[in-house]
Amino acid sequence: MLRHPGWLPALRRPPGRRRWYVAAAGAGALVVLIGSLPAGHGDGPPPPHAAAVPPAGPVVATWNMCDVRQWGCEETGTGEQKTAAIVRLAAEDGARVLLLQEVCSEDLEAARRALGADSWHAAFQEYEELDAEGRRSKVPCGTEDEGEAGFAILSGYPLATVTRVPSVQPAAGLQRGILCASVTGLGVKVCNAHLSLAPTDRRRKDLEYRDDQMAVLAQAAAEARTVVGGDFNSEPPGTDNPDSWIWPATFFTRDRECDQSGDRGPADARPTHESGHKLDFLFTALPRGECRVRDTGVSDHRALAMELAGSG
Repeated sequence: MLRHPGWLPALRRPPGRRRWYVAAAGAGALVVLIGSLPAGHGDGPPPPHAAAVPPAGPVVATWNMCDVRQWGCEETGTGEQKTAAIVRLAAEDGARVLLLQEVCSEDLEAARRALGADSWHAAFQEYEELDAEGRRSKVPCGTEDEGEAGFAILSGYPLATVTRVPSVQPAAGLQRGILCASVTGLGVKVCNAHLSLAPTDRRRKDLEYRDDQMAVLAQAAAEARTVVGGDFNSEPPGTDNPDSWIWPATFFTRDRECDQSGDRGPADARPTHESGHKLDFLFTALPRGECRVRDTGVSDHRALAMELAGSG
């Protein structure tokens, strides 16, 4: 996770303040649909083994890999360990579609090859830094061998109609975003979101973007047979969360969350971050099966794996 001191207090902002932003700067920036990228990290981790208890339906997972070392991830594990964790999510939890944040492009390719380069596919969207003069720059992953930092969709099914969905981003600062794709053969659309967190905007550190970004994501979720998720940099709505106003009404109602059940409401979901907070989500209006929270041991975020009941 991209850390800054006192990140929890920075979440707070009274509702009703006007936002000052630029609209979806770089919405047309390069989205790489990966069939074969340059090799990285040798041969990668070993191939997966069969899950002990195969899921009844296809599994979609989300995981912030904390793969960008300069973002406070130096002590969370090597690239090889993180790609091996992706393989385990596929082997042990049956994940066939993974929404990844803070992933290095070479580690993404290493994981794809380890899972099976002929049958696994990936779409990668790089992060960008936008300075006060409007100049854009990519975010390197520490060394040239690790590639660039971004967020991605990794799938055991072919991907089609890969789109970076326009969403408001800081006028100066890190450009995250929303990446959607149709999963061919599964008949499901997935959207991977990595939302902004104040003080992302270097011009105005009090600005809030997550409510606008969530509104875009909720609109995408309204389409039939869609799963949306990712690192929302937000806690669930509840009486103890003054930022509850940023959440669209359709989340947790029309669109149910992976860890939401009859006896577990939004505020009672299991934490997904080492701080003890839930920041990672998977939403769908499709029937859901089991929801698993996995500590990979190589990130400050845990992974979520959601079974789609009666799909596929």
